[in-house]
Amino acid sequence: MANQAPSKVQERLSQVEGHLSGGGPSKKGKSSVLEKHADDIVVTCALRTPFTKGGKGGFKDTQASDLLHGAFKALIERSGIDPALVEDIAVGTVLAPGGGATEFRAAALAAGFPVTTAVKSLNRQCSSGLQACVDIANAIKSGMIEIGIGAGAESMSTQYGPQAVSEFSELLESHKESANCKVPMGVLSEKMAKAKKIPRSEQDAFAAASFQKAVEAQKQGLFDEEIAPLTVKWTDPKTEEVKTITVSKDDGVRQGITAESLGKIRPAFSKDGSIHAGNASQISDGAAAVLLMKRSTAQRLGQKIIGKYVQASIVGVPPLLMGVGPAAAIPVVLEKTGLNKDEVDIYEINEAFASQCLYCINDLGLDTKKINPKGGAIAFGHPLGVTGARQVSTLLTELKRTKQQIGLTSMCIGTGMGMAAVWVAE
Repeated sequence: MANQAPSKVQERLSQVEGHLSGGGPSKKGKSSVLEKHADDIVVTCALRTPFTKGGKGGFKDTQASDLLHGAFKALIERSGIDPALVEDIAVGTVLAPGGGATEFRAAALAAGFPVTTAVKSLNRQCSSGLQACVDIANAIKSGMIEIGIGAGAESMSTQYGPQAVSEFSELLESHKESANCKVPMGVLSEKMAKAKKIPRSEQDAFAAASFQKAVEAQKQGLFDEEIAPLTVKWTDPKTEEVKTITVSKDDGVRQGITAESLGKIRPAFSKDGSIHAGNASQISDGAAAVLLMKRSTAQRLGQKIIGKYVQASIVGVPPLLMGVGPAAAIPVVLEKTGLNKDEVDIYEINEAFASQCLYCINDLGLDTKKINPKGGAIAFGHPLGVTGARQVSTLLTELKRTKQQIGLTSMCIGTGMGMAAVWVAE
């Protein structure tokens, strides 16, 4: 119908055109975002395990629950929090059978949390880790709990494959948008790259830059503060010998990657395609955890505040255009906080595929120098349920190092969604 009212998302996007054009902030704005209040939801510790290559890396023989256990142990040690004070833990995961609910509760108990600490798992696909942090923040804000942890855990080595998606019924297959939900993300991104006219040369240049930034950051030790090394059992594929190894660095980061070298890799999804293993996120294993509470609680407990959570957005987009999620979600969270795009110092946008990340950056007119300054998922991996929590530690660490303040995390989400959140470093 010609007179049909615009969708809720369209209405919200139209409201923020001024912000996307770099115009002045609303009555909320930067000064409001930077203010400190007793009931702010703050972060007192954020960390992750290293990310390792799926099927090949240091965690290939380690279950997601054991990776989570390691992150929990490190969080308790680094923060000095009394585990008995933590009332709830939310863990994002995508592939774990049964949602990992049983194993993650067991991991929390084994890590030192008492039986009084509750645990849940959740799955919003690639934004699961961020959703876990937001769920905990909202529970604190509502008064349901006082202290909680948002986390993520994923073993793509042991749980990734065709079995991750069940067959659709005739009921779901008969609905067009419903059926689109099961189209593989690589195929979707290939179609989107063609539809949005994003050439392979630009995708390969973006991917090469991600590797190069990550290599430099690793050389300078810029990941060390956020990474908690983990000792695990590892089976040597050549000798079948079981070894005990300590993993302390992301093992997917590769030196010497250039746009030219990536240009030699064959397309993965169509003969004349542009997407391949080198310009898409790596299949990876890892875990991350973020400790959250009110500012007043942190001050009372003597917890060091490293940042605060401000606001989040979640939007839906057409399933066949799932990669545009950040382009839809970022304006909404900017509108909610009264910020304009130029007032954000660092953007952590998940590099699911170079094509979709490039589209979102270009569509929003973002400064490329502010995007993933230490590289992203193309360079060091995307354990599906972990990335959203990982981005918090990466972002707050880099904001602190560079003496900047405002950061934004975002990602596209399978089946057609986008999520974003604003954070402030202290």
